[in-house]
Amino acid sequence: MDVEEDRESPFDDEASDSTDNEDGPGQESFKEEEVALQQANNGLDFEWLLEDDGDGDLAVAAVSGEKRSYAETARMFKLRRNLDQLDCFHRQKEHDVQKAREELKLCRQNIESVLEQRENLEEKMEEQKAADNSVAVFRTRAQHKLLCQKLQSEEELEGHINTELKQQELELSEVEVELGRFSSLRQEVQEEERAFGVLKKQKATKRLQQERKASQHQQLRMQHLRDKQASMLKKEEAECQRKIEEGRASRKVAAKYLKETIKSMQQQEAEKEQQNRELLEKRMQAVKSLKSNIAATQECLRVNQSRARAKAQKEEQRQRQLRESLQAEGFNSIQHMYQQKQLEEIQRKQEQLEERQKSKRVEIVEKILQEGPLVESRKRNPPPTPKLSLTDKYPSLRRAREKLLHYLDRRPPTATEERATIQLRDFSSSSSASSDVDDQEEPTNQEEDHPSLSDSLAEPEFSGLWDQNYKKLLNEKTTLEQAEVKQEEPAMAIGKLNLPPKKIHGKELKGPPFISKPEVILFKDFELGKTYKKKIVLTNISYITNHCKLLGVSTHLKDFITINFDPPGSLSTGMSCDMQAVFQPMINEDLEGEVRFASAVGPFSVPVRCAIKKCDMKVDNQFIDFGSHVVGQTVSWTITLTNKGALASRFSLDTSACLSPETSHVQMASHVSANTSQETSSPNTTSDSVSMGTGKLQAEEESQELSEHPEAIPETCVSTDVDAQMDQSNSDFGDISLGNVKEGEIGLFESIRLEVIFTPTIPGESKLDFHIRFSDLTSKPIPIQVKGVAVSVPVWVVQPDIDLKICMFDRLYQDSIVVQSRASTALKLTFEVCPEMRKHMEILPKTAFIQAQSRFNAQLKFLPRISLSKDAMELFDEDTGVLEVPLTVLVAGQVKPVPFTMQAVVTCSELLFDRAQVDFGFCSVNQSLRSSVRLTNTSLLPQDFGFLGVPDFMEVQPNDGFGTLLPQETLEVDLIFSANKAKEYSFQLHCKSGINRDFPLSCRAVGVRPPLQLSHSLVQFGATAVGDRSTAVLYLTNHQTINHQNQQPAPPVTKDTMALPRLFSFSLPQPSDLSITPSAGRLLPGERCLIQVTFRPRLLDEDIREEALRLLLRAKLLREKELERSRHAEQEAKKDLPVETSKGKKAPVIPKNSKVSDAPQTELLTESPEPADIQPGSEHFEEARASLLYSFTQRYSKHSVSCFVSDGDPPEEDLQAQPAWSSFNTLYLQLQCPAVQPPLVVTSNNGHKSIDFHQVAVGEKVIKRFTVQNISKESLDLRSSVLDVHGPFSLLNALRCIRPGETHTLVLAFSPSLEKKFSETLEVRCQKMTLEMTLRGEGVLPAVTCSHPGGLLDLGYVLEKESTSHVLKMQNSSAVAVGFRVQLASLCPSRPPGGADGVASLLGGYSGSQLQPTVGTQNLSGLSVFSVLPAEGSIAPGQSQDLTVSFQPDHPSVCYSDRMTVELRNKSVVCVLDLRGAASSHNMYLCGGDPLTVPIESLLPPLITAQPQITESEVMEKPTIPVLVNLRAGYSGGAITPAVRELQVGSIRSTQPSKKSGEFHWENVASLQQQGFTVEPSKGTVETGHKRTVTITWSPHSGYKPYEVVQTCVPLTLKGDETNVYRVTLMATLSSAAD
Repeated sequence: MDVEEDRESPFDDEASDSTDNEDGPGQESFKEEEVALQQANNGLDFEWLLEDDGDGDLAVAAVSGEKRSYAETARMFKLRRNLDQLDCFHRQKEHDVQKAREELKLCRQNIESVLEQRENLEEKMEEQKAADNSVAVFRTRAQHKLLCQKLQSEEELEGHINTELKQQELELSEVEVELGRFSSLRQEVQEEERAFGVLKKQKATKRLQQERKASQHQQLRMQHLRDKQASMLKKEEAECQRKIEEGRASRKVAAKYLKETIKSMQQQEAEKEQQNRELLEKRMQAVKSLKSNIAATQECLRVNQSRARAKAQKEEQRQRQLRESLQAEGFNSIQHMYQQKQLEEIQRKQEQLEERQKSKRVEIVEKILQEGPLVESRKRNPPPTPKLSLTDKYPSLRRAREKLLHYLDRRPPTATEERATIQLRDFSSSSSASSDVDDQEEPTNQEEDHPSLSDSLAEPEFSGLWDQNYKKLLNEKTTLEQAEVKQEEPAMAIGKLNLPPKKIHGKELKGPPFISKPEVILFKDFELGKTYKKKIVLTNISYITNHCKLLGVSTHLKDFITINFDPPGSLSTGMSCDMQAVFQPMINEDLEGEVRFASAVGPFSVPVRCAIKKCDMKVDNQFIDFGSHVVGQTVSWTITLTNKGALASRFSLDTSACLSPETSHVQMASHVSANTSQETSSPNTTSDSVSMGTGKLQAEEESQELSEHPEAIPETCVSTDVDAQMDQSNSDFGDISLGNVKEGEIGLFESIRLEVIFTPTIPGESKLDFHIRFSDLTSKPIPIQVKGVAVSVPVWVVQPDIDLKICMFDRLYQDSIVVQSRASTALKLTFEVCPEMRKHMEILPKTAFIQAQSRFNAQLKFLPRISLSKDAMELFDEDTGVLEVPLTVLVAGQVKPVPFTMQAVVTCSELLFDRAQVDFGFCSVNQSLRSSVRLTNTSLLPQDFGFLGVPDFMEVQPNDGFGTLLPQETLEVDLIFSANKAKEYSFQLHCKSGINRDFPLSCRAVGVRPPLQLSHSLVQFGATAVGDRSTAVLYLTNHQTINHQNQQPAPPVTKDTMALPRLFSFSLPQPSDLSITPSAGRLLPGERCLIQVTFRPRLLDEDIREEALRLLLRAKLLREKELERSRHAEQEAKKDLPVETSKGKKAPVIPKNSKVSDAPQTELLTESPEPADIQPGSEHFEEARASLLYSFTQRYSKHSVSCFVSDGDPPEEDLQAQPAWSSFNTLYLQLQCPAVQPPLVVTSNNGHKSIDFHQVAVGEKVIKRFTVQNISKESLDLRSSVLDVHGPFSLLNALRCIRPGETHTLVLAFSPSLEKKFSETLEVRCQKMTLEMTLRGEGVLPAVTCSHPGGLLDLGYVLEKESTSHVLKMQNSSAVAVGFRVQLASLCPSRPPGGADGVASLLGGYSGSQLQPTVGTQNLSGLSVFSVLPAEGSIAPGQSQDLTVSFQPDHPSVCYSDRMTVELRNKSVVCVLDLRGAASSHNMYLCGGDPLTVPIESLLPPLITAQPQITESEVMEKPTIPVLVNLRAGYSGGAITPAVRELQVGSIRSTQPSKKSGEFHWENVASLQQQGFTVEPSKGTVETGHKRTVTITWSPHSGYKPYEVVQTCVPLTLKGDETNVYRVTLMATLSSAAD
């Protein structure tokens, strides 16, 4: 907690003075002025001006050049303030005298005017009497009487003012006298002020000099900054000039290249123009050939039709003849035909079985070919064995294939099988080429895959064995020389397989320690006889300083590749070194290998690849679709063939159907994709395309089977199939032909354009599949598919299906009918509409002519009527609204009309309300009523709507009654009615749609005026910070009055229209941050009540609990992460430490993936508490509250507060009964409450805004502090409210401006003066909020008692330089801790001065009685003879405190005395004790006699002279100690009362070893008895630490003369540690009465 308590001591004068000065001059002047005025009013006693807090004189202090003290300056200002107040009082009295004189003058003027009016009225009255006008006389008399009364009152006022004037003049004279008295004091203050002004000017001069020096330093810094900026500007200008010059040079270069680019573009444009001319010529030739081909096409059609008819006739005639011959022979023709069909079905199934067997054979061959590269890779990278040679790592691919084929077929191959084997080799070579391309993309793929295979086959059971082998081999590699590389290669290969990841400095290194740039050393498209060089950069990516050592290249690359590499030595992380690879090709083959290196971390390698020149053929399009074209038209398509490789090749276009197995496989896939695309585009051609694809697939399977088993099939069959396929291809592909370029040579990186021409002659679909073959065996043939459709209709509708989408009834829709003609002459068109739709549809024009080779547009108008469902029942579906109308176009000279269809979905345009009438009921004029209606769009189209002509008292929401309704959508529309008058309302709302249809809605309501009215119905609070408050003031008025109750029309539901008192009550939502004062009350007619609405935003407890849970969860997750991190670190540390076994061998390392039980699990973290467990005031609660305050952004809330108004008072019979309430009289108050983040928060006292000082003793002062922090982004200027100047609370420090993030501590003091409870509010204000702090405290009267009642406290005799003590107990019976302080008069700075004056005063006041000063003899050492422990402290409630009073003298004396005062902090005195004590140099002492000297001894010590050792014989010669004892006997009534005195003989208890007791005896006792003295006892002993009383009695003997003094001297010997003799002088007298 930051609140600190500090109790000030009231005994500290300086602290109290500083505290008084901190209250500020304003408050002090206010207090002093009030006191001065009160004293002046109570008797004009100005003695308070003479108060002097200091010890010196102002004038003297001003004249002297010494440093002024704070007290002197404060005294000067106080005197000046008091003098100014006296001057102000004098001016006030002068003003009062002047004012009284002016009032007296004005009063006399009024009297004179009244006298004149009375005289005039008397004259007028005499005239009226003479005129005998009685009415005027009576009226005049009344006026005369009023004037007389007024004159009398004015005279009384004059006397009163005159008395006040005299009193004011008297007071003024007294003030002037007082001014004269203080003239000398005024001069003294003026001199002091002049001296203060001189001092102030000196300080100002010194400060000015300092400011000038600071200004000069600032100017120098500014000059230095300007010089620096000037140099920076010069540098920037030079840089800018350099960039401008570079830009100019770059523009020159760009202009040069721009000219070259423009020239090349011009050349390209010229080439394009030439191509366009050639294309135009080709089109002209196609048009010419079209005319010649039309006749041929027609002739072909006639021939084909005749052939088809003749073929059908022949087939029918053959069937008929067969049936007749069978019947003639007696066979059953039907059975014979059925059997023949069964045979054909069996034969077809057998053919399918053979085809499946062929396909399975093809799959087996494909799998064998796919397994070829795997077998080759296994042979190339065999499993690691100790006797592995490098030659076995790269076996021949051709041998693998031959060996695999040998296993498949044991018999010797024939010639045809050899050809098939060659084809398989070609296919496998192409697949290997593609795999080589993949290997170039991922150079390490195979090297990673094959070791994985070997790992799975030859992985040892224990991983530690491989680690040991690897480390052994690694040590061998680092020690051997470069010449032993060949011997190290097998071992390094084994080590590479089992190389574990390295850990360097706790980090795991994955991958090689060096990376190369480029990653693969690639020599592409090399030529024999040339030399190629490449530079490679090796970069160290390990975490340590590493070195790189060249081991060599692969064995089969040593003859071709040379590495130039200088070892760079040690390389830091990120450093690089260079290497040069020189390649001299000698064989034209692809080569692969690696360059091997060794490093401190481990070996690594850089792949090397050398690729020969190859062909890479690509086409831009493999599928050509010409689309639909008219018969006779010629269309061409250009294909671009590009060679992206570095090897030239010849190409040829092959349209043969007998393809090789590999090409057939590719062609089949392309056909399948083409058929799939055709299915999605045109469903009508699906069956044809599938049948063609099936036929081609069968042909490909047959060709593949022939290539595998040519001896099983006769040559005639093969030739027959080939001829049949060639005939079919000629018949199918007659309309599609290739261009002039069918073969040729394509160079490296060249492109050639191939032309495909489509000339349709017969309507239908045409297809052509051909391949582009190359002379390079490594290049695969490229399949090309060509497709086209021929049509022959001269006139057609471009869009045969006209879709008008969704239409509404009674709305006009239009569309265009586009008719296309490919005829060479103009044709007449007639548009026909079915009779059912002629009322709803029309086509304009009905008859038209379309020109040759042109297009005609007709207009379709569709206007659906409501009767559409009756007129066209067959065409229109009333349930779904779908309309489908068939239409035709009649063409002159054409028998078949051109059909087309119009489709539409017809829907209605209705907007329906869920109810026909809306009744709002009764509505107050101060409120609004909302009613919701549902508006439904029954149409299938979106419709715009809007409420038009809405009255002023109505409001339609949302969007002010405008919007769009989606199809079949229902929208809830809010109708808000606000009555402006008390009357009945009946009106209609008109909702119009986007097509201007009107849908009315009837509404009715009754407006009511409530008896009470709020001044405002909407309160918008400003942005209020959390913890602050905003207040709004409203007025609630009962506007009904008795005088005007019948002037306003009453609502029809109101039965009682009388103006009655009304009860009101506000209902606030719960929980809320709002409060209303008063929340309920009673208003009389015409009465107004002030309503105060307060908004205090605060944080909800639920939100704070949720935030606390979130913070707890986050802390829990952090702890879990920390535990997990520490656990992981421990595991890593355990793994790094090598564990030695008993035999001296290291234990095997546990692999990472193995599941090993961890160390002892940490204990589960405590579960998060429930929200209900977090109580307000707890630590988690306050942390969450502070977190929400710091992260608070803003919050906006709206509230509606209801104010219920009664119909009147409760009935008189039962005043406690519930009054009647009317719902339509209820008032509503809308509140808008925005809350923002507080810029100022309390960071101390757990964020609480109340400071409780608890119970404090009256007169004490308790200080507490609280800290505020600025959490905003702006500086805040803090101000505070003024506390009660007469109250116990005070603010001790000043407020200042705090910047963002800073804090400020306010110091508050509580000093109660009365026994009661105090409470006050302190407001800390800034620009954006006011922070209210509640101050509480209770004053309690302290009750402290002392065990000693007060008075004398005699500590007795003590040996010198020894001490004695006495314990006092202080008991605190109050409820608060009370502080006390013990003061000794000898230590008090305000004790009266001693010396001769003190002695004189004591002697002057000595009257014979014992007189002891307050402060007596003190120690010669300067230490206090009396001391009290503790000197100050605090006593807890109900506890006690022991005070130990010690007496420790340092020389013999009987005058030790002091006064002890116990005071509390409120200056109240608990007890006052007079301390007495005596000191002796011997253990025996005598006390009780009369004083012979003054009780104050000299400060000078007595002269002590050296004396010789005294023997026992010389004891009697020691100086005696005089003692005086006065005895006075009394004589009364003839009887004599003897005089009695007592002496005390005591023995002092000492800490030093001494005798147990002392002795005393009187000498010459007999002589004493002769004079009437009696001593009892005359001798005796005294125990140590005790006293014994000696009684001396005197009775006058016979012959005693009155007033005679009897005197005798008797020695008294005291024997202790030393023998002392006291010379006791006894003086006795007789008096008439004993005192």
